[in-house]
Amino acid sequence: MSAASPGSSSVEIESTYDVDVDTPLPDWSNLPGVVRVGDPEPRDLDARYVDTADTRLACAGVAVRRRQGGPDEGWHIKAPAAGGRSETHWPLGRVDDPDADPVVPDEIQDAVVAWARGPFVPLARVRNHRTAYALLDAEGGVVAEFVDDRVRARDERRGVESEWREWEVELGPAGPADETGRAALFAAVDAAVFAAGGRPAASASKLARTLGH
Repeated sequence: MSAASPGSSSVEIESTYDVDVDTPLPDWSNLPGVVRVGDPEPRDLDARYVDTADTRLACAGVAVRRRQGGPDEGWHIKAPAAGGRSETHWPLGRVDDPDADPVVPDEIQDAVVAWARGPFVPLARVRNHRTAYALLDAEGGVVAEFVDDRVRARDERRGVESEWREWEVELGPAGPADETGRAALFAAVDAAVFAAGGRPAASASKLARTLGH
């Protein structure tokens, strides 16, 4: 299988939080620049992660996944980047059986050759019922996106399954462009989340939590 076009890249700037199953949603009224919260948008996501048998990608802080569902479904490579994490995206391509082991396209293998060479094997499966909310400014621009995630995951190597709930807030295109403005925004996000009963995420990512890290 081959992706249809070259990957497009972006840098994610976000914060992640652990929450209990019944934690109420935060009050975003004190976020700088945010005047309105958009309507809830449900998304069902199914991500299949791959790595080499000796987890060379994970050791380098790189994640490769095929995700179905949501506005950015497709193949993704996430890697460390200045100020956040880079994400490169390719179209999904044809998936005949979502439960079969993913076949990594040539473009993806070429893109990670600096970190690892195949063969690639299943590492984890993360299924997520997500509710997304746009945090909007006065002109309707997205200052940030807030997502409420209810996750079911499986470590494919150990056969261990887990479930949890978490929140993410990611900087949007209408968010502050300067470091001072971003710091103020995310400080206000922290305050709103902690007031609702959330706490800083114990794991660096859903994949890390799935693998017990």
